[in-house]
Amino acid sequence: MAAAARPSNATILARLRDGTAKFELLEDSAPATASPAWPRLHCFARISHSLRGGWSAALNKVEHYGVQRVTGDGRCMFRALVKGMAKNKGIPLTPREEVQDADDLRMAVKEVICDSATERQKYEEAVIAITVEQPLKRYCQRIRRPDFWGGESELLIRSKEHLIGMIRAFSIILVLSKLCRQPIIIYIPEREYHGRGNGFIPIAEYGLEFTKDSKQWKKKTPVRLLYSGKNHYDLLV
Repeated sequence: MAAAARPSNATILARLRDGTAKFELLEDSAPATASPAWPRLHCFARISHSLRGGWSAALNKVEHYGVQRVTGDGRCMFRALVKGMAKNKGIPLTPREEVQDADDLRMAVKEVICDSATERQKYEEAVIAITVEQPLKRYCQRIRRPDFWGGESELLIRSKEHLIGMIRAFSIILVLSKLCRQPIIIYIPEREYHGRGNGFIPIAEYGLEFTKDSKQWKKKTPVRLLYSGKNHYDLLV
Protein backbone atom coordinates (compact mmCIF):
# COMPACT_ATOMS: atom_id res chain seq x y z
CA MET A 1 0.00 0.00 0.00
CA ALA A 2 1.43 3.37 -1.03
CA ALA A 3 2.23 5.86 1.70
CA ALA A 4 -0.10 8.82 2.02
CA ALA A 5 1.22 11.99 0.42
CA ARG A 6 2.37 14.74 2.74
CA PRO A 7 -0.06 17.67 2.68
CA SER A 8 1.25 21.05 1.57
CA ASN A 9 2.25 23.65 4.14
CA ALA A 10 -0.83 25.65 3.18
CA THR A 11 -3.05 22.65 3.96
CA ILE A 12 -1.34 22.07 7.30
CA LEU A 13 -1.70 25.73 8.29
CA ALA A 14 -5.37 25.75 7.31
CA ARG A 15 -6.04 22.65 9.41
CA LEU A 16 -4.13 24.07 12.36
CA ARG A 17 -6.43 27.08 12.25
CA ASP A 18 -9.64 25.06 12.10
CA GLY A 19 -8.50 22.59 14.76
CA THR A 20 -8.31 19.41 12.66
CA ALA A 21 -4.53 19.32 12.88
CA LYS A 22 -2.38 19.67 15.93
CA PHE A 23 1.25 20.18 16.95
CA GLU A 24 3.19 17.22 18.26
CA LEU A 25 6.25 17.92 20.41
CA LEU A 26 8.81 15.26 19.55
CA GLU A 27 10.94 13.88 22.36
CA ASP A 28 14.70 13.97 21.85
CA SER A 29 14.69 10.17 21.95
CA ALA A 30 12.37 9.96 18.93
CA PRO A 31 14.09 8.63 15.79
CA ALA A 32 15.18 11.51 13.57
CA THR A 33 13.87 9.64 10.52
CA ALA A 34 10.42 9.01 11.98
CA SER A 35 7.72 10.07 9.53
CA PRO A 36 4.29 11.34 10.56
CA ALA A 37 1.21 9.55 9.31
CA TRP A 38 -1.34 11.53 7.33
CA PRO A 39 -4.62 9.62 7.82
CA ARG A 40 -7.34 11.55 6.00
CA LEU A 41 -5.19 14.68 6.33
CA HIS A 42 -5.77 14.86 10.10
CA CYS A 43 -2.13 15.73 10.27
CA PHE A 44 0.51 16.77 12.74
CA ALA A 45 2.74 19.82 12.44
CA ARG A 46 5.88 18.53 14.08
CA ILE A 47 8.51 20.77 15.62
CA SER A 48 11.96 19.94 14.32
CA HIS A 49 15.13 20.03 16.43
CA SER A 50 16.35 23.26 14.81
CA LEU A 51 13.14 25.16 15.50
CA ARG A 52 12.86 23.96 19.08
CA GLY A 53 16.47 24.73 19.74
CA GLY A 54 18.22 22.36 22.10
CA TRP A 55 15.23 21.84 24.37
CA SER A 56 16.57 21.11 27.82
CA ALA A 57 15.93 17.46 28.58
CA ALA A 58 16.22 17.87 32.36
CA LEU A 59 13.90 20.52 33.76
CA ASN A 60 15.22 19.68 37.22
CA LYS A 61 18.51 21.43 36.42
CA VAL A 62 18.64 24.60 38.52
CA GLU A 63 21.16 27.39 37.99
CA HIS A 64 21.74 30.62 39.89
CA TYR A 65 22.35 34.07 38.42
CA GLY A 66 21.63 37.71 39.12
CA VAL A 67 18.72 39.37 37.33
CA GLN A 68 19.20 42.55 35.35
CA ARG A 69 15.78 44.08 34.81
CA VAL A 70 14.73 45.15 31.33
CA THR A 71 12.17 47.81 30.47
CA GLY A 72 8.86 46.25 29.41
CA ASP A 73 7.93 48.36 26.41
CA GLY A 74 7.12 45.68 23.82
CA ARG A 75 10.76 45.28 22.78
CA CYS A 76 12.01 43.63 25.99
CA MET A 77 13.33 40.48 24.29
CA PHE A 78 15.39 42.55 21.88
CA ARG A 79 16.51 44.85 24.71
CA ALA A 80 17.61 41.90 26.84
CA LEU A 81 19.57 40.37 23.97
CA VAL A 82 21.47 43.56 23.07
CA LYS A 83 22.20 44.23 26.76
CA GLY A 84 23.58 40.72 27.11
CA MET A 85 25.72 40.89 23.97
CA ALA A 86 27.11 44.28 24.97
CA LYS A 87 27.88 43.04 28.49
CA ASN A 88 29.73 40.03 27.11
CA LYS A 89 31.91 42.44 25.10
CA GLY A 90 32.42 44.78 28.07
CA ILE A 91 30.60 47.61 26.31
CA PRO A 92 28.27 49.82 28.41
CA LEU A 93 25.06 50.98 26.72
CA THR A 94 23.24 54.22 27.43
CA PRO A 95 19.42 53.93 27.59
CA ARG A 96 19.22 55.57 24.16
CA GLU A 97 21.76 53.16 22.66
CA GLU A 98 19.88 50.21 24.15
CA VAL A 99 16.64 51.27 22.48
CA GLN A 100 18.37 51.95 19.15
CA ASP A 101 20.23 48.63 19.16
CA ALA A 102 17.05 46.75 20.11
CA ASP A 103 15.17 48.37 17.24
CA ASP A 104 18.04 47.62 14.85
CA LEU A 105 17.82 43.97 15.88
CA ARG A 106 14.06 43.91 15.34
CA MET A 107 14.46 45.45 11.89
CA ALA A 108 17.18 42.92 11.02
CA VAL A 109 14.64 40.15 11.64
CA LYS A 110 12.17 42.03 9.42
CA GLU A 111 14.71 42.28 6.61
CA VAL A 112 15.46 38.56 6.42
CA ILE A 113 11.87 37.39 6.97
CA CYS A 114 9.92 40.08 5.11
CA ASP A 115 12.15 41.87 2.61
CA SER A 116 14.19 39.15 0.93
CA ALA A 117 12.75 35.96 -0.53
CA THR A 118 16.28 34.56 -0.82
CA GLU A 119 17.07 35.15 2.85
CA ARG A 120 13.61 33.96 3.89
CA GLN A 121 14.30 30.54 2.38
CA LYS A 122 17.08 30.06 4.95
CA TYR A 123 14.48 30.28 7.73
CA GLU A 124 11.68 28.18 6.22
CA GLU A 125 10.76 26.55 9.53
CA ALA A 126 10.56 29.95 11.20
CA VAL A 127 8.29 31.29 8.47
CA ILE A 128 5.95 28.31 8.80
CA ALA A 129 5.74 28.88 12.56
CA ILE A 130 5.18 32.62 12.16
CA THR A 131 2.29 32.11 9.75
CA VAL A 132 0.38 29.56 11.82
CA GLU A 133 -2.03 32.16 13.22
CA GLN A 134 -1.48 35.12 10.92
CA PRO A 135 -0.49 35.80 7.29
CA LEU A 136 3.13 36.72 6.69
CA LYS A 137 1.99 40.15 5.44
CA ARG A 138 0.32 40.85 8.79
CA TYR A 139 3.40 39.72 10.72
CA CYS A 140 5.60 41.98 8.60
CA GLN A 141 3.32 44.93 9.31
CA ARG A 142 3.50 44.28 13.06
CA ILE A 143 7.26 43.79 13.30
CA ARG A 144 7.81 47.30 11.91
CA ARG A 145 6.29 48.75 15.10
CA PRO A 146 8.62 49.54 18.03
CA ASP A 147 6.20 47.88 20.47
CA PHE A 148 6.22 44.62 18.51
CA TRP A 149 6.09 41.73 20.95
CA GLY A 150 8.45 38.82 20.53
CA GLY A 151 8.64 36.29 23.27
CA GLU A 152 8.61 32.77 24.54
CA SER A 153 5.18 31.61 25.70
CA GLU A 154 4.84 29.52 28.83
CA LEU A 155 6.06 26.00 28.01
CA LEU A 156 4.08 24.34 30.75
CA ILE A 157 0.70 25.41 29.38
CA ARG A 158 -0.65 23.14 26.68
CA SER A 159 -3.59 25.15 25.36
CA LYS A 160 -3.67 25.59 21.59
CA GLU A 161 -3.26 29.37 21.82
CA HIS A 162 -0.20 29.20 24.09
CA LEU A 163 1.37 26.43 22.04
CA ILE A 164 1.02 28.41 18.81
CA GLY A 165 2.49 31.45 20.56
CA MET A 166 5.37 29.31 21.80
CA ILE A 167 6.15 28.07 18.29
CA ARG A 168 6.09 31.60 16.88
CA ALA A 169 8.39 32.80 19.66
CA PHE A 170 10.85 29.98 19.04
CA SER A 171 11.05 31.12 15.43
CA ILE A 172 12.09 34.66 16.41
CA ILE A 173 14.83 33.46 18.75
CA LEU A 174 16.07 30.97 16.16
CA VAL A 175 16.41 33.77 13.60
CA LEU A 176 18.15 36.07 16.09
CA SER A 177 20.62 33.38 17.11
CA LYS A 178 21.60 32.71 13.51
CA LEU A 179 21.68 36.36 12.50
CA CYS A 180 23.94 37.37 15.39
CA ARG A 181 25.87 34.09 15.52
CA GLN A 182 24.98 34.24 19.17
CA PRO A 183 24.25 31.36 21.56
CA ILE A 184 21.05 32.11 23.51
CA ILE A 185 19.66 30.18 26.48
CA ILE A 186 16.10 30.73 27.74
CA TYR A 187 15.27 30.25 31.43
CA ILE A 188 12.19 30.33 33.60
CA PRO A 189 12.17 30.98 37.38
CA GLU A 190 12.50 27.79 39.40
CA ARG A 191 9.37 28.71 41.41
CA GLU A 192 7.24 28.60 38.24
CA TYR A 193 8.11 24.94 37.76
CA HIS A 194 8.66 23.61 41.27
CA GLY A 195 6.44 26.10 43.10
CA ARG A 196 9.38 27.24 45.21
CA GLY A 197 13.08 28.12 44.98
CA ASN A 198 15.05 31.15 43.83
CA GLY A 199 17.05 29.62 40.99
CA PHE A 200 16.45 29.43 37.26
CA ILE A 201 15.75 26.49 34.97
CA PRO A 202 16.97 26.41 31.33
CA ILE A 203 14.17 25.43 28.96
CA ALA A 204 15.69 26.00 25.50
CA GLU A 205 19.09 26.61 23.93
CA TYR A 206 19.89 28.12 20.54
CA GLY A 207 23.07 28.49 18.53
CA LEU A 208 25.29 26.43 20.78
CA GLU A 209 27.57 25.88 17.78
CA PHE A 210 28.64 29.50 18.27
CA THR A 211 30.20 28.65 21.65
CA LYS A 212 33.11 27.06 19.76
CA ASP A 213 35.62 28.64 17.39
CA SER A 214 35.33 27.89 13.68
CA LYS A 215 36.69 29.24 10.42
CA GLN A 216 33.57 31.41 10.07
CA TRP A 217 33.32 32.90 13.59
CA LYS A 218 34.96 33.32 16.95
CA LYS A 219 33.30 31.63 19.88
CA LYS A 220 30.87 33.66 21.97
CA THR A 221 29.56 33.47 25.52
CA PRO A 222 25.83 32.62 25.69
CA VAL A 223 23.33 35.34 26.48
CA ARG A 224 20.91 34.09 29.13
CA LEU A 225 17.37 35.42 28.88
CA LEU A 226 14.82 35.02 31.66
CA TYR A 227 11.21 34.58 30.64
CA SER A 228 9.52 35.74 33.81
CA GLY A 229 5.86 35.56 32.90
CA LYS A 230 3.39 37.92 31.25
CA ASN A 231 5.43 37.79 28.03
CA HIS A 232 8.37 39.63 29.57
CA TYR A 233 12.12 39.07 29.34
CA ASP A 234 14.92 40.08 31.69
CA LEU A 235 18.65 39.37 31.45
CA LEU A 236 20.48 36.86 33.64
CA VAL A 237 24.05 37.77 34.54
